[in-house]
Order: sequence, then C-alpha cells, then structure tokens
Amino acid sequence: MLKAVIFDFDGVIADAEPVHLKAFQAVLNEEGIELSKKEYYDKYLALDDKTCFASILKDRGIDFNNSLIYDLTVRKSRYYDEFIRKDLVVFPGVVDFVKKLYGKYPLSIGSGALRHEIEFILESIGIRKEFSIIVSADEVENCKPAPDVYIRVLQLINQLDFLKSAVIYPYECLVIEDSIAGIKAAHSAGMRCLAIANSYPVEKLSEADMVVKSLEGVKIEDIEKLF
Repeated sequence: MLKAVIFDFDGVIADAEPVHLKAFQAVLNEEGIELSKKEYYDKYLALDDKTCFASILKDRGIDFNNSLIYDLTVRKSRYYDEFIRKDLVVFPGVVDFVKKLYGKYPLSIGSGALRHEIEFILESIGIRKEFSIIVSADEVENCKPAPDVYIRVLQLINQLDFLKSAVIYPYECLVIEDSIAGIKAAHSAGMRCLAIANSYPVEKLSEADMVVKSLEGVKIEDIEKLF
C-alpha cells in the first residue's frame, strides 16, 4: 500500500536544470572550461554541485582540492540565485498534483539541490507547507545514484509526530524522478519510482515502475495501482 510520496526537485517540480547548467557554465567559463548542454545532460545532470564540479575537473585531467571545489560551488550558487529569479519555470500539473496528494500522504523532497534553492522556489509557487520533509544535497554524503537522500527522507518521515507509532517501510514509498540516476537511487533505497520525461525521453526512463510525459492528468489512483 502506498503510504508516502517523495519528490525529486529539479526536473520534477521546477524546470531548473537549464538554470543550473547556465550557472555551471558561467563559473566554468571563468576557469577557461567549456561545458556543453549535451555533456551536462548525459553525464552530470543528477549530481550535486560539489560532485559535479569534481567530476568535470577530473574528466578534464585538472588537479583540484576541496578549497577549489568550495570556491566553485559558492560562485555557482550566486549565479544560480541571480538567474532563477529571472527565469523561474514550474512544470505543468505540478502544483495541482501536489495539492491533490496533500493531506492524503506525507509529502517530502529528496534532492541534489541546495536547501535555500528548494525553499525559495516552493515559497514562490505557494506549496512550501505541503512538504513535511526536505532533504537537500548539503544533508547527505553521497549524491544520486546512491540512495542516501531517499533513505534519509524516510528516516525523517518516520519521526513525524502525526504518524504516531506507525512505521512506513521503503516498499510503501513512491519516488517521483526525472533522471536515470534518480530512478537507480529510488530502487536502491527499496522504493518504487514514477519517472517524468522532463529531462530524458521516455525510452531512457524504462527502469522506472511507471513513466509519464507530465504530471498533468496523472491521478492518485494511477500511482496507487503501483502498490
């Protein structure tokens, strides 16, 4: 039986991946490094900022240390905050879908984005209160496809007061994702996954338990059938 729904953030709720890419490119250009859209989507999409910068530098044979990675991520965050305020886009059907689920299931977010980025967008589109739990990139050790973020989300869900003595198990959770790495993370955490073809074509998301082109028109009964 379905008992909890966990959303990824970028690529599921907010169409922020193009903004992240633009911010990464701005910082990398300052370092004399080019990053194409295809390379970002093919190799780095689901990574948190620190892991993304480290992977890009490693792939290019550039030496780095923690201090450099920290500097790059701080600069990237500043660019992102500037860009997202000018170009905030929410995917169709998201707000209605969240509001339909609210009160029926505990709703949470498990994301590779930073907490302040998530909070800003949720507040801006009026659905912050619907989410009991947010776990962001700065709160787990390993990013997707590792299951850390979803394991941590469930730990916090099971600490919610309104659940009382009830325990929710991984197989009773649905994760909503947009990336291949995210699907792997959900399944590694023992959870089922609904994938939305916002960032990848449907055929590349076939490992998910259910794939849709948009949350628009998805009914609660549709996802409950997965359980």
